[in-house]
Amino acid sequence: MTDHDTSRAGALLTIDVGAICDNWRSLQAAVGAAQCAAVVKADAYGLGATRVAPALAAAGCRTFFVAHLDEALALKPALPAHAAVLVLHGPTPGTEAEFERRGIVPVLNSAAQIAGWRALARRLDRELPAFVQVDSGMARLGLSPVELQAVAADAPSLAGIRVAGVMSHLACAEDQANPANREQLQRFRAARRLLPAAPASFANSSAIFLGDDYHFDLVRPGAALYGIAPVAGASNPLRPVVRLQGKVMQTRDIEPGTPVGYGHSWRCGQPTRIATVSVGYADGWLRALSNRGAAWFNGTLLPLVGKVSMDTITLDASAVPAGALQPGALVDLINEQQDVDTVAAQAGTIGYEVLTSLGQRYARRYVGEPGTA
Repeated sequence: MTDHDTSRAGALLTIDVGAICDNWRSLQAAVGAAQCAAVVKADAYGLGATRVAPALAAAGCRTFFVAHLDEALALKPALPAHAAVLVLHGPTPGTEAEFERRGIVPVLNSAAQIAGWRALARRLDRELPAFVQVDSGMARLGLSPVELQAVAADAPSLAGIRVAGVMSHLACAEDQANPANREQLQRFRAARRLLPAAPASFANSSAIFLGDDYHFDLVRPGAALYGIAPVAGASNPLRPVVRLQGKVMQTRDIEPGTPVGYGHSWRCGQPTRIATVSVGYADGWLRALSNRGAAWFNGTLLPLVGKVSMDTITLDASAVPAGALQPGALVDLINEQQDVDTVAAQAGTIGYEVLTSLGQRYARRYVGEPGTA
């Protein structure tokens, strides 16, 4: 929904683009001479890539990562011509020419992707840029150790490919004490020695806080840009980015013992005021928050009681004065008192899932964009 549909929507999602840009500036300052890119895959973690990425470009970001070619094609027209857009999943068979035609840089993750990109370079009779990813210990994407050795032993395998960067991805960076971080760093350094000399990219959001050894030439923050805490168990140095407010549909007073919601999973033990709010799992408000989540109204905590439904949640509003929650009143589901990571902990998940689950039924209000008051 557009910024103008607030009156018709069941909830309001406010996205502070200025805070996202401030978070990028803080991360860029933290990595010194390294370049700070921006990961804007999954529609900028659900917050709107074509609104977020141009603002980051205006702030100075020059490199953007997405997961799929379609994401890159949708994003590139919104960015200045000098901005580089890279596709983390690389080209699927048959899409290589589209990458080249539209100026999209692939991340090559396998010998097969390298062969496909090399074949296109041969047909066009010119070098084509690409990043090469190596698997340093995650067993997910990138050249396996066997593939890496084969590429290193066969110099022509990269003929026609200008290796613009060598990258890998950390599995446990949010846990700073995990020995896997140092093990992956050692493997990445060894892998670089087997490939053509090129800028290196290793650090995701959390790895930026592991120190200079992990920064190399280009860091790739995603979650940290959007206010998710980068280090487990530590205070969050980044600004919050989103505020989610749900609309009250109605309130009712119920007697002790009255069940609430599907499955009658909650019954009140005393007279209770219930507020029904127009947000549910169809809006990305996870069903795991049933009988565990909460909302806030003017500084008062309102526990979520009963099951999260497709379109609604029910709150215990007994602590709020009678008449305060009229239809149309807004309660806070994500705010500074209850941030994305707090909601994630209540749901038994991570902040990434909370943000990327937020649906399209909210009225969205963007604040802090360049050129706005």
